[in-house]
Amino acid sequence: MLFIFVGVWNSVSDLVIGLDVGTHKICTIIGDVRDNDIFVVGVGIEPSRGMKKGIVSDISALTAAISASVHKAEKASGYLVKRAFVSLAGSHIASINSRGVVGITGQRGVNLHDLDKALDAARAIAIPHNREVLHVVPRSYSLDGQERVRSPLGMHGFRLEVEAHIITASSTSVANLEEAVRAAGIHVDRFILNPLAAGDAILTPEEREMGAVVIDIGGGTTDLAIFIEGTVWHTAVLAVGGNHITNDITYFTHVPFETAEAIKVQYGHTQPKHIDPLETLVVEPFGEGLPTEIRRVDLAAIIEARVQEIFELVKREVKRSGYDGLLRAGAVITGGCAQLPGIRDVASATLGLPVRLAKPERLTGMADILRNPSYSTSVGLLRLGLEMDSVVESPSQTNNTLPVSKFGKIISTFFRRLLPDDED
Repeated sequence: MLFIFVGVWNSVSDLVIGLDVGTHKICTIIGDVRDNDIFVVGVGIEPSRGMKKGIVSDISALTAAISASVHKAEKASGYLVKRAFVSLAGSHIASINSRGVVGITGQRGVNLHDLDKALDAARAIAIPHNREVLHVVPRSYSLDGQERVRSPLGMHGFRLEVEAHIITASSTSVANLEEAVRAAGIHVDRFILNPLAAGDAILTPEEREMGAVVIDIGGGTTDLAIFIEGTVWHTAVLAVGGNHITNDITYFTHVPFETAEAIKVQYGHTQPKHIDPLETLVVEPFGEGLPTEIRRVDLAAIIEARVQEIFELVKREVKRSGYDGLLRAGAVITGGCAQLPGIRDVASATLGLPVRLAKPERLTGMADILRNPSYSTSVGLLRLGLEMDSVVESPSQTNNTLPVSKFGKIISTFFRRLLPDDED
């Protein structure tokens, strides 16, 4: 999935563009990000081709789909897309927590250079040669043994320690996606992880603070991000999503994938007990001359089993993180599969947490279609990209590091404490 900053036919200094490249769809959004809302001036949606479980499987097909989506948004808005921030998903995403320690030498307290050095120390971990650092997110600081310091800038001390969440990605997967985007005529500025963008679009400040897990169920993957004390503590991508439900339906009904997807959207339900046992629907399976009648309650049973499996995997990952006891705000579900009737109850029963379904809010302009859980990541990329683009590059920045100093005085907010890998 992508976020894009652009050069246009007219001035675009106040506009940002999100390009969501997923397994199921590609969505380009052009909007003006304001304090209280996002004014959408252009949208382009195209079926995705050449992506499987968040990984490029056909560069040519993906490039054509990206080009078509971007062209639709350009035609609707009159702006020309030239640059992009790219949001990643896929089972190749991994994360680890690390600590960095530095001595404080200044007489005026902790400064931005000290924060840079602490993050550099945390980032100095051994990773395989075929992986690269995507984000380094400061979780908390300690100063001379004082724990849980949110922002130590200006505070006096001798020893500064940072606990950071480091997200890595497969270099090959990143390179393939970058090549597909560049072939569509878009320059890639930076890569951003999907659930971070989704979290920005749907979480309330209270949920971020109290502890919540964002569950973004897309077509090919289910993306997780655990937010505690205002920042992200754990991330993961599970290689299972809505397409697996559709595949189960194809086995049961013997219909093409596209037909099974339509059946899921129109007749799908996650709880058979709420379906009339006598209700049926007619399908046309492969290799038969006559339509076949199936019971909707049987369809719901198939969907329920797969949805329960997805949330069991989520529960296992949350428990593996060690933060399952800190999620006082529970779970927030979004993504295309969040629209399945009854999914909130299944999630709550499986996870043992309070669950809220979420979609993007505070949208104006050409935004009717975007008020849907499917577009949480797309919309979240707009504000996240603007936040990241609003800061000034540090002169001491290396090719692979975006230091804390890039975020200046606004480091206290989460997304300005997000440290993405910079290729420039």
